[in-house]
Amino acid sequence: MSNTKTVSTAKGLVIKDLNKSYGSVHVVKDLNLDVLPGEFLVLLGPSGCGKTTALRMVAGLEEVQSGSITLGDTDVTTMPPKYRDVAMVFQSYALYPHKTVAENIGFPLKMRGIGVTEREQAVREAAQQVHLETLLERYPRQLSGGQRQRVALARAIIRRPAVFLMDEPLSNLDAQLRGFMRAELKHMQHALGVTTLYVTHDQIEAMTLAHRVAIINDGALQQLGTPREVYNDPANLFVAGFMGSPPMNFIQGEIENSRFQGAGIDLAVTGVADNGKTTLGFRPEDAEVVDAGQGLFDAIVYAAEMTGEQTLVTIELDETYFVIKMPKDFETDIGSQVGVRFAAEHGYLFNTGSGTRLRNCAVVMV
Repeated sequence: MSNTKTVSTAKGLVIKDLNKSYGSVHVVKDLNLDVLPGEFLVLLGPSGCGKTTALRMVAGLEEVQSGSITLGDTDVTTMPPKYRDVAMVFQSYALYPHKTVAENIGFPLKMRGIGVTEREQAVREAAQQVHLETLLERYPRQLSGGQRQRVALARAIIRRPAVFLMDEPLSNLDAQLRGFMRAELKHMQHALGVTTLYVTHDQIEAMTLAHRVAIINDGALQQLGTPREVYNDPANLFVAGFMGSPPMNFIQGEIENSRFQGAGIDLAVTGVADNGKTTLGFRPEDAEVVDAGQGLFDAIVYAAEMTGEQTLVTIELDETYFVIKMPKDFETDIGSQVGVRFAAEHGYLFNTGSGTRLRNCAVVMV
């Protein structure tokens, strides 16, 4: 792990066979995670996939139906929240509107009976870590959204917990502030070395913040690995399509007689002669637009958007649309016929029904 400042007091977090249902809805399904001491692990998935429920069970805010949660050497599965040595940062900030910034930050220590002098010193140190030292006398209503979120972070920091639990803490911020706060969070967690479990539906947050990412869908763990691993080596169709912006391009087809056929294209494949319904995938940055007849297949330019740093070319192929990232100075005409090319190692093949990756199967480049 790259976090070289992990403190010796950091504790690991082990989640084993965790389950939770609400009536007939199985929200968390046999979740197993081993979070290393000092690690920043992100639970990533779409809204309603069960990631926040799992986080709340770790915090003790939801009852565990079955399974166990161990923090360090202590089984905390049934332990009340206040004894778990965790600090949770909520999406809504959860600040006391009638208390100043200093009072909000210092509230956990006040509840512990820490003396005024020691508490004030701790508040100043926590505020400095999130750049709030000049705002300690203000009230939440006098702060911006980013400043309120930093107050919530400082309140978590001051407790010096064994684990930070963060539930989409940046989702209420605008895009520019989210980028700034991502850097703040990453620097803070690196400096403090506190084990962190972070929930988000934003894959950019996951890619930029995490040591490892746990991708969840429909309550079940789909893949666990470093951001690079889950992006470059997706385990299934869901992971491949969820990671990336724009997401991976998919072409539906079939493999018969060692050929992939779909959306008007016909490509040779190796590794499997027949697979029935198959999905071919490739990432926007791994493909390029070339002259017609010079690629793997030809298609029609549907749109071209210059974003500043690149040009996004939307291609139409037999009513299937996909996006290719080209250099910022690339120009093309809407409606023109072009070729599409990508290297063999950048083509992914999946069983359409199960979503499983066909790891021994590859497109043959000609």
